[in-house]
Amino acid sequence: MTISADVIVVGAGPAGASAAHYLARAGIDVLVLEKSSFPRDKVCGDGLTPRAVGELIRMGIDTTRWVRNYGLRTYGGGRCVEVPWPELTSMPNYGLACPRTTLDNTLVERARTSGARIQENTTVTGAITHERTGRIEGVYARGCGEKTRGEEYRARWVIDAGGVSARLATSMGRKKDLKRPMGVAYRTYFRSPRATDSMMESHLELWEGEPHKSALMPGYGWIFPVGGGLVNVGLGSLSSTAKASGLDYRAMFSTWMNNVPSEWEFTPRNQQGSLRGAALPMAFNRKPHYADGLLLVGDAGGMVSPFNGEGIAYALQAGRYAADAIVQATARPTRMSAEAALSRYPQTLSAELGGYYTLGRIFAMLIERPEVMHACVTYGLPRPTLMRLVMKLLSDCYDRHGGDWMDRLIAAFTKVVPRA
Repeated sequence: MTISADVIVVGAGPAGASAAHYLARAGIDVLVLEKSSFPRDKVCGDGLTPRAVGELIRMGIDTTRWVRNYGLRTYGGGRCVEVPWPELTSMPNYGLACPRTTLDNTLVERARTSGARIQENTTVTGAITHERTGRIEGVYARGCGEKTRGEEYRARWVIDAGGVSARLATSMGRKKDLKRPMGVAYRTYFRSPRATDSMMESHLELWEGEPHKSALMPGYGWIFPVGGGLVNVGLGSLSSTAKASGLDYRAMFSTWMNNVPSEWEFTPRNQQGSLRGAALPMAFNRKPHYADGLLLVGDAGGMVSPFNGEGIAYALQAGRYAADAIVQATARPTRMSAEAALSRYPQTLSAELGGYYTLGRIFAMLIERPEVMHACVTYGLPRPTLMRLVMKLLSDCYDRHGGDWMDRLIAAFTKVVPRA
């Protein structure tokens, strides 16, 4: 049996749900194939910057019950600096925190309400391609527990929103660029008095023992209150290339927890769930983002920021851009004019994020060495104006057009560097 749709979306995470929502709202018959069932968990810091919040607002998501935060508290160099989220015209001045179990389920239900068909417990096993042109014409997919290649699902266009593995994109010859940055993050949850904090917290230095009297570990840590008496606590590292770091993240996490203040109550007794990790594909490490009927969105297209490891904002944004390109293509009378409309998708991504991600690659090369990070923290944190500028850059909280002098300076930098 062959099942048909205008567009097939592989994966119902933030990128896939965003694309499906905007497509369905425009009247496109869109079918989402998701290997899991909702609600389901994903490894994430659960923090949503103002840029991500702006995308959620655009989708009409009700976030009134989610935990708000009003800035970033940073520890490093023996100092603590708090910087509020900036006042901008393009996004709100607050962030949110929401466990991925809740976030992803909310997003997929939004897509369903908009008219998208959501098919859970369905694993895509391969691409259906035209034997002469190699253009994708659909996918094979099977239900949970089935051993066959599965049913045929046909569509005019296919979106790979399948996450970091990007199996569909890989099968179509889209290999990851090993010279692009790659991050790794591990996180768990604790019941803690820190759950009432109104700031996101970043630890730029992780010490093996007493601060400034022991060795620095590579990487950074975070503490994000997520509601319900819980905090998301994790650590990550950044490499300027895709080479394996060789770090023992579980041992690093244990060492960090052994040295945090006892009043935080980050103890095994208060831990909720296991310590889990995931790779973070960064700076457009898989391209092209459109070719031969296949669009890449979110982690499948390497859309995680090298500056802070955030991927949700860009996943939501890319889903919106991809949907807009497809909607425009459906109105074109010829295959050639439709392809021209779809070519705008990678062009828009490059124009919006290409320069910013290139700056992120430079940043990754500099701070992957602990001694460089230590020097930056020691001499940078005591300077409030510099820290406000750095926070805008690292969190991507700046107005692309207009804004204050900091916004204009960052925007200028993103224009003079080559696009990722």
